[in-house]
Amino acid sequence: MPGRKKRIGILTGGGDCPGLNAAIRAVTKTAILNYDMEVFGIKDGYIGLIEDKYLSLSYQDVSGILTEGGTFIGASNKANPFKYTTANNRLKDVSGEVLRNAKRMGLDGLVCIGGDGTLSIAYKLYKKGLNLVGIPKTIDNDLKATDITIGFDSSVVTVTEAIDKLHTTAQSHHRVMVIEVMGRYAGWLALYSGVAGGGDIIIIPEIPYDIKKVCKRVIERDKTGKRFSIVVISEGARPKGGKIVIKRIVKDPSEPVRLGGIGNKIADDIENLTGLETRVTVLGHLQRGGAPSPFDRVLATRFGTFACDLVVKRRFGKMVALKGRDIKAVDLKDAVKAIRKVDPKDPVIKSALAVGTSFGI
Repeated sequence: MPGRKKRIGILTGGGDCPGLNAAIRAVTKTAILNYDMEVFGIKDGYIGLIEDKYLSLSYQDVSGILTEGGTFIGASNKANPFKYTTANNRLKDVSGEVLRNAKRMGLDGLVCIGGDGTLSIAYKLYKKGLNLVGIPKTIDNDLKATDITIGFDSSVVTVTEAIDKLHTTAQSHHRVMVIEVMGRYAGWLALYSGVAGGGDIIIIPEIPYDIKKVCKRVIERDKTGKRFSIVVISEGARPKGGKIVIKRIVKDPSEPVRLGGIGNKIADDIENLTGLETRVTVLGHLQRGGAPSPFDRVLATRFGTFACDLVVKRRFGKMVALKGRDIKAVDLKDAVKAIRKVDPKDPVIKSALAVGTSFGI
């Protein structure tokens, strides 16, 4: 329509994390203040695009949400438009409906905020003709082409605080404390929170552990007067020659495998082999909650403003990324072609080894 304002949509998909509202705020305020655009929030991730559910966002709607965790427009990790579960429990490709609904809304561009699952879907929709850009968020920090994702730092803070609290009770009762953290198949969260929390043993998926080496370290500490140990383990970790522990398989075409249980396994093994009392804490969704850290507030703001600029410049098919200290645009296809794992030679691992941290090897 002649004279119509340009319109931008915002979608948050996948699991929630601190910093999403900060990103929504950044996109919305930038679009309104700098480009006089109309902004729409797509409800509950791709479900909103599939079912044509959205709301108009004003400057006032996003004022005051910088410090709030979660996403006020909702998210979903179960609505893959290419494998959508219908009412009769069948999988159907409804990506065509997504494109039609986006056109009906009059969107000139869409900002998709998500992890590898959400952005992989975004890339496929882009190839079908949907004008969009991506913003990386995941507490797992496992997206290619960016140094850090929204939510990672906040989650590291949460897990580190939990380790600090478990440290005092472990020391008081002379126990081995096992803390199982999220991360799926990448060990970034366990590595950084383990180092920050002074974990004695850190177990990550990229370095299969030897239970004998783990127990040897625990016994050595006990014999030298350190009558407690902190073991930080990623949910995707596995023993040498062993398999990843799967909690359950669910009816989810996007991510049917639910990890969990490795903390209990290694705790049982430690207690049986050392005779030392061992306790397990599975932090679960606590790691996703709470207010974003100052770092994530700044990162989300930078990502959001940059993403809006990309839409205005019609640089679609891109993802915003942190490279060193700079925000840059990278191709979505490069960001989602594989998950980003910890290099066993990572400088953080080298530093941890230098101060005596064990990785069970």
